[in-house]
Amino acid sequence: MLQLDSHPSGRHFLQIPGPSPVPDRILRAMSLPTIDHRGPEFSALGLKVLAGLRQVFQTRHPVVIYPASGTGAWEAALCNTMSPGDAVLMYETGQFATLWQKMALRLGLVPEFIGEAGTDAATGLPLSWRRGVQAGLIEQRLRADSGQQIRAVCVVHNETSTGVTSDIGAVRRAIDAAGHPALLMVDTISGLASADYRHDEWGVDVTISGSQKGLMLPPGISFNALSPRALAAMASAKLPRAFWAWDEIVEMNKGGYWPYTPNTNLLYALSEALDMLLGEGLAAVFARHQRWAAGVRAGVKAWGLPIQCADPAVYSPVLTGVVTPSGVDADAVRRLIHQRFDLSLGTGLGKLKGRMFRIGHLGDSNDLTLLATLAGCEMGMKLAGVPLAGSGVQAAMDFFAAHPAPAALQAAA
Repeated sequence: MLQLDSHPSGRHFLQIPGPSPVPDRILRAMSLPTIDHRGPEFSALGLKVLAGLRQVFQTRHPVVIYPASGTGAWEAALCNTMSPGDAVLMYETGQFATLWQKMALRLGLVPEFIGEAGTDAATGLPLSWRRGVQAGLIEQRLRADSGQQIRAVCVVHNETSTGVTSDIGAVRRAIDAAGHPALLMVDTISGLASADYRHDEWGVDVTISGSQKGLMLPPGISFNALSPRALAAMASAKLPRAFWAWDEIVEMNKGGYWPYTPNTNLLYALSEALDMLLGEGLAAVFARHQRWAAGVRAGVKAWGLPIQCADPAVYSPVLTGVVTPSGVDADAVRRLIHQRFDLSLGTGLGKLKGRMFRIGHLGDSNDLTLLATLAGCEMGMKLAGVPLAGSGVQAAMDFFAAHPAPAALQAAA
């Protein structure tokens, strides 16, 4: 039986790339009494969070909220738009793109998985897991689809397993250049509210996301942001759907309600998170995450270890993957760090298992949180005998000192 009172003193450092640390302000909002989900007070809450989410997704169109994980929102995106046997083009950027592809197979679709071929000579890791989506490969494949049998293109915006953020605007331009009618579906489960994301401007038809990353909430709610084309696709889609069906939800959302019992207390939390994010301003939120990420990467580079993302143009602002030297079990190092310093880091997933660990820099964090995280990593790697070129902690300190946050500059003035 789990003994919750056996936790060591101090706060646990949750520096995985999600679930992210939840601010106390949001935890307090969740503790409010549950209200009638058919009453007028709930309607006001529902309308508020739906309007706020449209701002975060940067869309004028409906956003559907499910009491489910991001995996549920993946399924909702496919079953509302596809029919059995439909061809979908999916791009391999990491473990979560792979899991989405496996779901498509289980739903009776015919996914074609493409990606950059080859292995990185320096690390022995797959090239497609170290770089973002190569939009030219998508355009090339769509041009070859003369019968336009491919019904959707599915890509991951911020690949949580690798720390790579792809250029979604470039994917839309590739689809348009090929003159292809395929829907564009994008997973930004770990990117939303941490990395810039523009559902309407980038011409996305279905965007999938979840609560436990940049929105700073516990797991338990997920989202589909929709385009008019996506809603129109429902008319001919034949995959079974009931709970996931958009039409009834969108209709009831007009009054602030849902056709089932929603997760009331997580919606309280979402309301508070939206107040925090929109009050700060999305541009400031994105800049804050970019600054944190740059500070962490400065530390990793000082250690002399490779960053999992091999293309600086698409470094993730959400997490940084750290590749350990050949022969070093990254999971063993990660377990040592957790045991000695009460610090949780993300494990290597899929093809990267044992080769890297992941540092999350999102949620309820700040400069000192990240410096402590780097200190735990540095001490743990030294205890594990991992050779380091220099101090990542000092490098990050130097970066943050030389690049103060705007709020710090205002306070000093």
